[in-house]
Amino acid sequence: MKLYDLELSGNCYKVRLFAALTGIEIDIEAVDFLAGEHKKSPVIDLNPWGELPTFTDGDLVLRDSQAILVYLAQAYADEKWYPASAAARAEIQQWLSTSANEIQHGPADARLIDKFGFKLNKEHSLVISDRILGLLEAHLEANDWLALGHPTIADCAAMPYVGLGWEGGVSLDDYPNIQAWIARIKALPGFIPMPGI
Repeated sequence: MKLYDLELSGNCYKVRLFAALTGIEIDIEAVDFLAGEHKKSPVIDLNPWGELPTFTDGDLVLRDSQAILVYLAQAYADEKWYPASAAARAEIQQWLSTSANEIQHGPADARLIDKFGFKLNKEHSLVISDRILGLLEAHLEANDWLALGHPTIADCAAMPYVGLGWEGGVSLDDYPNIQAWIARIKALPGFIPMPGI
């Protein structure tokens, strides 16, 4: 298995984090994003979208961090990370969707603007951030984890860009339950950090 990786990408980190927490061995292939390596062979041949992460396992090629998490959890990890029941998977899926939607367009976009100079709507990203952080804070007031009462791929998917939001001016100072959740993730056996977390 190989992950074409960018160290500063929260989406790549989701995969690295999950692999570390579960002891799944993945070869990490650093991609020089600034030099445009993600738009050149071999990455562009594997992933015509030219995005990272790009993941391979034999003939299988995946390009989306949420999809990679689902695959790794189902194929290689203990079932607790992504249980087989329809209800459990649906509960996890709603958080994977939140990660790809509200968290991506809130704290992650704010970070892209401030840290990397992306031309996105900062005001809009802050409005979305306020809404999703409020909802997340309320959920975590009654729950230690996002789904099923224990760590799952939902936590691996959602935490990185929430934790990195400060790099886009999205503070967690008013969200003690979110801060405690991030601390619980950091305390899991096998946890690995990334720059900013």
